[in-house]
Amino acid sequence: MSDQPAEANGPFLPELEVVPPERQRRWTVLLRLLLLIPHFIVLWLLSIAAAVVVIVGWFAALFLGRLPDWIAGFLSQFVGYQARVVASNMLLVDKYPPFLVPEPDYPVQADIRPGELNRWAVFFRIILVIPAAIVSVIVAHGFGVLAFFIWLIVLVLGRNPRPVFDASAAVLRYSYRTNAYFYLLTGAYPKKLFGDARAEENPPRQSPGTRPLVMSQGGRVLLVVFIVLGVIGSVTNGVVQSQYQPPEHQGYYYDR
Repeated sequence: MSDQPAEANGPFLPELEVVPPERQRRWTVLLRLLLLIPHFIVLWLLSIAAAVVVIVGWFAALFLGRLPDWIAGFLSQFVGYQARVVASNMLLVDKYPPFLVPEPDYPVQADIRPGELNRWAVFFRIILVIPAAIVSVIVAHGFGVLAFFIWLIVLVLGRNPRPVFDASAAVLRYSYRTNAYFYLLTGAYPKKLFGDARAEENPPRQSPGTRPLVMSQGGRVLLVVFIVLGVIGSVTNGVVQSQYQPPEHQGYYYDR
């Protein structure tokens, strides 16, 4: 979490810097899910604590107009840690993520700057976050449909192709911003799913990472594919679940 103040022109939009490696070790790609199991366990335990802390923080923010420092610190650590683990799971980085506390040289850096909050937005946060949460779920679902093929590509090539990295990083960053908004760490609504626009007068981006996230054309196309697959998958799942009901709920009568 940065000590810098929020921007004067509005709430600070949380930033996520992800710098991809030139090459990934194939054995870590092959065993990525197994290697991350300890992190998944820790995240699950922390998510329980975060659910309790955010409820306390919600009441506090209603009265104070901001999160108390200890709550903001814990939730910022949790959301940042979650982003690092998910980035590794999505094959965006190769270096094993640190537990809980971020490392200065780790290729995934979360920048969250909790500040003043609008009390009305805090009160209705669970409702306000729904549209962003739907978008986040859709793109994540679309990524999940192609996750095996992405894993296979990275395993064979030993690297993450730029279009795949761009689209995957866009999914991760939007989910990260949605989580930060849900956990009252920012008043800035999640946005810029398709990356950051770069003014023509700015010099070309030096870093291949996500700050700013200037997406390639292939990355934008793949992100659209994620969205389409996510929508189709969500609609299909909804139809299947609505059509299937246990016999006792279908109104059928059986002769005995």
